[in-house]
Amino acid sequence: MANATTKIALVTGAGTGVGRAAALALMQAGFTVVLAGRRLELLQETQKLGAEFGVSLPVVADMADPASIAALFDTIVQRYGRLDVLFNNAGIGAPPVPFEDLPLEQWQAVVTTNLTAPFLCTQHAFRIMKDQSPRGGRIINNGSISAHAPRPFSAAYTATKHAITGLTKASNLDGRAYDIAVGQIDIGNAATPMTDRMVQGVLQPDGRTIAEPRMDAKAVGDAVAYMAGLPLDANVLFMTVMATKMPFVGRG
Repeated sequence: MANATTKIALVTGAGTGVGRAAALALMQAGFTVVLAGRRLELLQETQKLGAEFGVSLPVVADMADPASIAALFDTIVQRYGRLDVLFNNAGIGAPPVPFEDLPLEQWQAVVTTNLTAPFLCTQHAFRIMKDQSPRGGRIINNGSISAHAPRPFSAAYTATKHAITGLTKASNLDGRAYDIAVGQIDIGNAATPMTDRMVQGVLQPDGRTIAEPRMDAKAVGDAVAYMAGLPLDANVLFMTVMATKMPFVGRG
């Protein structure tokens, strides 16, 4: 069981990219971080990177499997007895094909991981946070700039990220009664394996393929740690952290 001064955070998709950056920042901020993901070797690498300044626990979990998600939260309760922060970060995309050619199976896979999994994780977190002492906690959802504007051929990813905004608002409202604060971080072009293709160039709405600027994922991790560290009477409902010169604001 955690002692009274230990704060426990859970990061899904903690093996790479934004999840790893957030996990490391939370460890530096003093949280004990549960690292969840499908590949143990990547979680252990994150653990090793943070070992000099923080404590973490790798737990293999598949966000496409409700039973695996339930087992993850059972492990947290058994090991620590509480949960203070959940970062719903894990997500996938679909192949960039014309809208009418997107297979139903690909659509369903993206919805399962990007929307249903955060819903289930939030449910489990609510059950823990409302009954623990001190009561309450914080949930942070990874929304993405795709929660505001789509890229070409991104219907599944964009739809789920718009839906995450609705989940953020609804769960923040329902969490008030239990001192649970819910917010969302919308990320644009963090330098991660998922955005490596941007270095060579990505399709633009006008049909051109151009390289896009990226930013260090550490900036996102630091922002998540800031949100996580707020007292529960304060909340960042929405925050956008983006590469300054990426095509988004204005007309490109």
